[in-house]
Amino acid sequence: MAALSELGDFLKSRRAALRPEDVGITPHPARRRVSGLRREELATLANVSITHYTRLEQGRAGNASDGMLEAIARTLRLTEDETAHLKDLARPAASPRRAPARVAQASASARQLLGAMTHVPAVLMDRRGDVLAWNQLGHALLAAHLAPGSPDDPAARPNLTRMLFLDERYRALYRNWGEQAELAVASLRLVAGRHHDDRALAELVGGLTMNSDEFAKLWARHPVRTCTSGVKLLRHPVVGEVELSFENLDIPGTSGQRLIAYTAEPGSPSETALKLLGSASAPAPAVARGVHPGGPNT
Repeated sequence: MAALSELGDFLKSRRAALRPEDVGITPHPARRRVSGLRREELATLANVSITHYTRLEQGRAGNASDGMLEAIARTLRLTEDETAHLKDLARPAASPRRAPARVAQASASARQLLGAMTHVPAVLMDRRGDVLAWNQLGHALLAAHLAPGSPDDPAARPNLTRMLFLDERYRALYRNWGEQAELAVASLRLVAGRHHDDRALAELVGGLTMNSDEFAKLWARHPVRTCTSGVKLLRHPVVGEVELSFENLDIPGTSGQRLIAYTAEPGSPSETALKLLGSASAPAPAVARGVHPGGPNT
């Protein structure tokens, strides 16, 4: 994904979303061909040169200052996340020649942490949303239809964003699928702005764009938002409707790995449902070879 071409598309989408009336401009309908702000209007309001702004939108301004970008962000009424995204796109980090990136793996300590969270569904993901590991309850909650060991195989590794659009069983979990889909795309946009040279991320976006019209339409709108916590409204095939809080916890020193943990309000029906799911998904106790469950070996 070329950051500078993405920059132009992002700025155009935000200009189109802002009506002249919103910023005190009285439009002349007979002379106006666009509903959003024109380039020259935005440049004037932001007090920047129309030449410099045009070069920025065309991806030809490699030295945009913080002051210029912040003035444009204020004029376009960008959120904090959108402003950070604007700066990421306007000044992409250089991509030095380097060896191919290693395939991400869950560390032994991360696996140990997941295993210790016996009553909390938890998933370890990389920055693209690939599942690197999950604990027993996390697997049972989100993807019991997949093999428990699928995260260990890079070729078969689940990706939660891909599943949200292309896996009917995972998609059916979400009672508010539309909100979740927009949030997933907005989060992926933020990551793409920071890692424009990530080939695997580009392939993920390209594949989703080709195979999901819903994803393609959302991606074209350029939503940008980070998501560190919130609530998931699920309809689980085993335990029914549950409402779970979640937290995204960054793993230091891992280039974007994060652990997502899901919890239910104490004493709530959702907590009861999680306990039931834990019991239903627990492996059957092993029986010693040659020993009958009803008594000693005879």
